[in-house]
Amino acid sequence: MRAVTGRRVRAWWPAVVANLLLGVPGVAPVWLVWYLAVNWPLAALGWTRREPTENDGVLPWLLLGTPVVALYGLAWWLANRPLRRRVAAAGRLYWPVSALVALVPTFTLMIVL
Repeated sequence: MRAVTGRRVRAWWPAVVANLLLGVPGVAPVWLVWYLAVNWPLAALGWTRREPTENDGVLPWLLLGTPVVALYGLAWWLANRPLRRRVAAAGRLYWPVSALVALVPTFTLMIVL
């Protein structure tokens, strides 16, 4: 039984490493989504304050942010698709774990800075 568990753990390592590496450039799309959310819908609800120097409106951020977030999501999905087949875990466990691992660099920057 121990050998099977060891193989399952070893099978996760390529996915964890790949998602940690994908998380480094993933900081930019996460920041773009955060900035957009804080300055427009959350500020409109009164939950946050708008950036005082932000006077361009939402359109430039949507024109910039949508392609960046879409390209990152596509790259993340294409990188994880072949890795998913190698891991001995159900898809409903693999995808959320991979997304959380990809967010580790962002959370690390939030804590450090």
